[in-house]
Amino acid sequence: MKRTSLAIRNKVLVVSVLLGAAFSAVSAAANAQTLNNEQIFEPVPRLVQSQPTLFPAPSDAIVLFGGGEKDLEQWQEVGSGDPASWLLLNDSMTVNRAMGASTSIETKRTFRDIQLHIEWSTNPVIDGDKQLRGNSGIFLHSQFELQVLDSWQNPTYVNGQAGSIYLQYPPLVNASRPAGEWQSYDITFEAPRFNAAGELETPAFISVLHNGVVVQNRSEILGATYTSQPSYDVTCTPYAQTVAVDCSGAMPLILQDHGQVVSYRNIWVREL
Repeated sequence: MKRTSLAIRNKVLVVSVLLGAAFSAVSAAANAQTLNNEQIFEPVPRLVQSQPTLFPAPSDAIVLFGGGEKDLEQWQEVGSGDPASWLLLNDSMTVNRAMGASTSIETKRTFRDIQLHIEWSTNPVIDGDKQLRGNSGIFLHSQFELQVLDSWQNPTYVNGQAGSIYLQYPPLVNASRPAGEWQSYDITFEAPRFNAAGELETPAFISVLHNGVVVQNRSEILGATYTSQPSYDVTCTPYAQTVAVDCSGAMPLILQDHGQVVSYRNIWVREL
């Protein structure tokens, strides 16, 4: 009996190790990183059924947008500092395509480490494909983009689909809902840290639940989005701006206008 039990335990241990190794290999492949802003197309994250987490802000949260005109006053246009010109409709704010030029917006408040909840919806009328279909983005620390895109039956490079850290990490799975439906991101973000000499001590990390499903599991952000070689600089130029600023402290949160109709609502943060 003892030898049989020991043999069974050994078999279970071997199977567990093999399964663990296989899972790690799949996860590593799905969350592969690129160092040079390369578009990667495989492996394609599998589509999973999901439901958005649509719930009100907790009592200690900072509500950045709850649906009213006063909430929009907490945002301003990136670069100019002009009042945010996005459209208010049905407790949401929507990219204003009538403005012509890009009007990305940022919070007037600044943040470092945060828990962020944000709900978003792409245009129910499908009028494009790939990166021209519901494209927007959420820039943490004004530099690091979490991609927003209609990724329901819309093949594109996987490190550019919804839930990706743009051109760095694809999502672990595709948890997207169809165009026009509300979706949610629940984000935990750890800002980078620099020492007194301006040298990087700790990079930024991000975890993301897309519609309640983990798509980024404490991914180490490689550096600022839209740089040929992602890197960290204590003095940086935030997204859509031309003036370099001190990036060692708290920074605004940016919502990107990428030329398509995308709406946001129920945005709140908890400082960590």
